[in-house]
Amino acid sequence: MASQPVAARLNQMPLTRWHKRIAVIVGISLFFDLFDIYLSGVLGTVLTGAFHIPKSEQALLLSSAFLGMFIGSIGFNALADRVGRKAAFLGILSTYSVFTFIAAFSPNAAFLIVFRFLAGLGIGALLPLCDTYLSEIFPAHNRGRIMAWTYTLEFCATPVEGFLARALVNTHFLMAGWRWMFVIGSIGAIIVWSLQRQLPESPRWLESVGRRQEAERILARFLEEAPQEPRVERAGSEAVEPKRVPLGTLFTPTYAKRTVMLWIFQILQTFGYYGFGTLVPLVLASKGLTITTSLTYAAVSFIGYPIGSLLSVPIVERIERKWIVVGSAFCMAAFGILFGMASQPALIMLFGFLYTLSSNIFSNGYHIFQAEIYPTSVRATAVGTAYSLSRLMSGLMPFILLPVLHAHGATAMFSVVAGAMVLLMIDVAALGPKTTGRSLEEVNERVIVQEQGPNIGM
Repeated sequence: MASQPVAARLNQMPLTRWHKRIAVIVGISLFFDLFDIYLSGVLGTVLTGAFHIPKSEQALLLSSAFLGMFIGSIGFNALADRVGRKAAFLGILSTYSVFTFIAAFSPNAAFLIVFRFLAGLGIGALLPLCDTYLSEIFPAHNRGRIMAWTYTLEFCATPVEGFLARALVNTHFLMAGWRWMFVIGSIGAIIVWSLQRQLPESPRWLESVGRRQEAERILARFLEEAPQEPRVERAGSEAVEPKRVPLGTLFTPTYAKRTVMLWIFQILQTFGYYGFGTLVPLVLASKGLTITTSLTYAAVSFIGYPIGSLLSVPIVERIERKWIVVGSAFCMAAFGILFGMASQPALIMLFGFLYTLSSNIFSNGYHIFQAEIYPTSVRATAVGTAYSLSRLMSGLMPFILLPVLHAHGATAMFSVVAGAMVLLMIDVAALGPKTTGRSLEEVNERVIVQEQGPNIGM
């Protein structure tokens, strides 16, 4: 066993108690990250009223954090490939906890916009880095399932945030209730920072940069908690050891196809996923609902996020990841149009719930998928760069969708969203590789050896 690459032994290992602790810590980290991502959207109508923001400036408020996320996703994830996953984690949390806390005390809209942008530098980097880290830590045979459980913890943030906003927006204890939402997000990030100090560095990353002894020590700790002997994988499936490869590898024949697929995907998925979560309070306001009522309907709709994530757990290892993405994108397109058309309270909440449920089967499928299709030494950079395009589009999205909403209504807006989902389905179906049940090395490093020879990276 000791002569095998560290990555091979990670794949042969059963789940241990330490794996489960890592899943919980990362899940809690993502809980507060998602809480912060949706702050401006959930509080959109409240902040508009508090600072007397005209409709022409609503898009800037909603997009400021996403523009920060675009920069942060590239910068911090590139750093993670150079200095390690753990160091990048701690830098990300420090950044967004400080700036989110300062944003809570914004005296005007301009101040809030600036500090939401600065907080976004950290917020946007965490999710793709977690995708990378989790894919490298968990064994191939249940990587998707345990990652889906982790994301389920994350998505509990959306209904919690919705109901908290519903409870706090009309209160005033020392300061306006909406300000407490920002404080809660900041305090949560500080708690997570202390938890993440317990995380091990990724053994795969350590092995890829030549720090084999450190990787062996971490692997030994996993083995101490293993409930059984490591499982035996298919003969020869793990023979390739992760090594450093140049960033240009992403544009070799095999990886260029994957890179183009993921970049197109990230541009389009923003309309479906964040188009709903960020704009739904404004969509409901356009239907003539009050702030309190719209927050109530949004909170009920947001219950679909954790339920959808939970429903993905039993299917992510049974259905090929790319087809999970395609099928759930189709459901989002259909339920989005029905949500836009609905006028009765029961139908608004039903279709909103079904939309968020579908969107989190979609989200879990693609977050697992995108971290599986690149080599270890450039994985964080590749995933972070692709994901940054979704943050850029999230920043531009209000400028695209809000004018449609204001001019033509919710049904027209969700028709635009549905069109983006159809293009996304074609993209993933045509260009996406198969990854379910396969080791990261089988999907990636073996391809590099076949294309460039066995001495690549040496």
